[in-house]
Amino acid sequence: MHLISDLDGPGGVPARLPGTRLVASIDVEWSKNYRIKNGNQAFCYSIVWLTVPTSDGSPVILDTGRLPVAYTSLYLDSDAERGDLVAAAAADIAAATEAADLITGHQLCSDLAVLAANAGPRPPAALLAARQAWRDRRTDTARQVLDTRFDADHVLFGRSRRLVDVCGELDLDVTQPELACKSMTALHRDWLTNRDVQARERITVLNLRHSLSTALVGLRAAGELTWPKPVNVNTMVATALAGRVGWLDHPTFRALLPERPAS
Repeated sequence: MHLISDLDGPGGVPARLPGTRLVASIDVEWSKNYRIKNGNQAFCYSIVWLTVPTSDGSPVILDTGRLPVAYTSLYLDSDAERGDLVAAAAADIAAATEAADLITGHQLCSDLAVLAANAGPRPPAALLAARQAWRDRRTDTARQVLDTRFDADHVLFGRSRRLVDVCGELDLDVTQPELACKSMTALHRDWLTNRDVQARERITVLNLRHSLSTALVGLRAAGELTWPKPVNVNTMVATALAGRVGWLDHPTFRALLPERPAS
């Protein structure tokens, strides 16, 4: 499997600093096959950790330059590794359940269901516990789980709940050039059959952007974070993954970032 992490891999958790809260955001990419039961197959996931200041009752204003971002991203090299990917994702979900003050995902229930189905007849306990926590999230006094697909209506006015539309309404720039010419299915096929590294990297960046933007939406919905002006999430992605993913240096991606001042 192809692993990128600054947390020593699956199950890693950033240090909790005094006066802060840990937020974990999870996103899974999976190929869709609705014709057969449990036909959807996970092939990539990421977990992003944000360390945010504890609020005093009013939302903290986002400072992207000082917001610690940590992550683990994993992409399988072949379908034979799917069981290992599920186990790694379960380790990260277990770590989030244990350490995070807030866990977010966009339609997280579907991601967890696909992972559990891919695990076979005995899904890891962490996946079962997370699915139950999702079901119980609205009666949980700790409010640990927030699904941005279903639990952010109070900060939105538009009808669409697609993540890209939710982000647009909240002034989060999540422009995704990765899918401009090919679908995710086609990109994933290019990686599996042709070992097209850029295809894999495009999905890796797309997936991590999903996790990061979902964390920001979740914090906004929880009343813990706000931003007075539009936020370029691609700049945050470029900073987090700098030097680790070649796609970030492609002119198409670089065009999304603010121009650097001349030296």
